[in-house]
Amino acid sequence: MIYYVASSLDGYISGPEDDVSLFVGEGNGVTQYLNDLQAFDTVIMGRKTYEFGYKFGLEPGQPAYPHMEHYIVSDTLSFENPHEKVHVVSLDLAFIQSLKEGEGAPVYLCGGGELAAWCLEHDLIDTLKVKLNPILLGEGVPLFGTSKKSWKGQLLSTETYDGGLLINTYKM
Repeated sequence: MIYYVASSLDGYISGPEDDVSLFVGEGNGVTQYLNDLQAFDTVIMGRKTYEFGYKFGLEPGQPAYPHMEHYIVSDTLSFENPHEKVHVVSLDLAFIQSLKEGEGAPVYLCGGGELAAWCLEHDLIDTLKVKLNPILLGEGVPLFGTSKKSWKGQLLSTETYDGGLLINTYKM
């Protein structure tokens, strides 16, 4: 499982009220991220992350990434006629482990912070790819939600892009 996520320098994946307006939104780093997404065939995300896509034109029940199978973790979300690639699932360790251990490409952990925290606490994340933006948000949604787990990763690579964006890859 690869947690591939944008973050501010102070560790937030969005600001207050899900504000992402300060994040680098164009350039070769964004192109690299979009290209990297083609390597995934499965995405898992929390309900708030999925619904965040509505602000950008995502229709409820439709896939945010058309080429991927979607697993949205929620106990409250439901759709009348979801796309065949969109599944709402409960937070279940055995199920998520089975997704992770299944055949095919690694699972893309899209977010958000609380789901990432839960995955961190259960040692499900193999790789952390952080699109580190040269911004400070001061508050918002933390990279790993409310987790208090300590971690020391191994930096595998750092790539520099337009607008001061870095993509750092860590082995968990």
